[in-house]
Amino acid sequence: MSDDAPTVSDFEFDLPEDAIAQRPAARREASRLLVMPRAGGDALAHRHFADLPELLRGDELLVFNDTRVVPARLGGRKASGGRVELLALAPADDDPRAFIALGRSAKPLRAGAEVLLDGDDTVAVELLASLGGGTWRARLPAGFGTLWELLDARGEIPLPPYIARPEGPGADDAERYQTVWAREPGAVAAPTAGLHFSEELLAAIAARGVATARVTLHVGPGTFLPVRVERLADHRMHAERYRVGEEAAAAIAAARRDGRPVVAVGTTVVRTLEAVAAATGGEVVPAEGETDIFITPGHRFRAVDQLITNFHLPGSTLLMLVSAFAGRERVLAAYREAVARGYRFYSYGDGMWLR
Repeated sequence: MSDDAPTVSDFEFDLPEDAIAQRPAARREASRLLVMPRAGGDALAHRHFADLPELLRGDELLVFNDTRVVPARLGGRKASGGRVELLALAPADDDPRAFIALGRSAKPLRAGAEVLLDGDDTVAVELLASLGGGTWRARLPAGFGTLWELLDARGEIPLPPYIARPEGPGADDAERYQTVWAREPGAVAAPTAGLHFSEELLAAIAARGVATARVTLHVGPGTFLPVRVERLADHRMHAERYRVGEEAAAAIAAARRDGRPVVAVGTTVVRTLEAVAAATGGEVVPAEGETDIFITPGHRFRAVDQLITNFHLPGSTLLMLVSAFAGRERVLAAYREAVARGYRFYSYGDGMWLR
């Protein structure tokens, strides 16, 4: 890899299709955990998430993303009968009845069209205006006070496109494609590193003396988009909304002051903390807004010492972030070993701990 001009090809590896997990493990903490020393030296260790309490030193601060995946997928049809799928992204800032959505149909959608939702032809979403790139400004049907109320009543959990089950999402996905601490509605994809933690595992970690903190980053649909340019310098990340509260900022500041490791549970936590630190000269302070930070090799990490993360797809921005954290060659070597040993990849798959 050229240090000054990395390309997508630098982050490719062979991934068999059957390595992509289609269902979660029977129990959250039963997922496998590949432990990789960030600085090198020691060999890889093959464990399970259930082993975390005994592997932790006891003085760490684990930082979680408390975003909640909403049932953002709305199915319906146009008056002509053509199928339409909407993926609700967020409420509009300027109108309580308006929201932003991605729209998909066999024929082009048009402003003014109504999408009659599945299950009741009297409930319709109106498409107000195209915002470009398949994104629409839409209006809630009458009788629904908020976007979240509409989605709770009519929406479906938007499983990632690489989970290709013939039967589609099931009842179990509403629980398993959600962390046990999910609180703030707004994500259309789960912060998947957190899916391995059960209430029992969290209690065992707390009993070890490990502290925890929560931040929010609402994972958007861009997390699934491939990098369509070869040079990483030409890629533009999707923006995602985040919030770091006073309690989390204070916990992180205390850990850094005391020399205790800050462990990000997931790449979304890394992006949140590093975005805030980049804006402040290195400190994590209470903040909220949007970030499109793109972390690639050469990034100077200021807020995160360790990372727990799932295995990511070839050529993805998430793999680039992990490679920036622990070195591209070492990460790709670990991925090759993970493939050889039958680890399961991506959202419902196994994880690794770079410590």
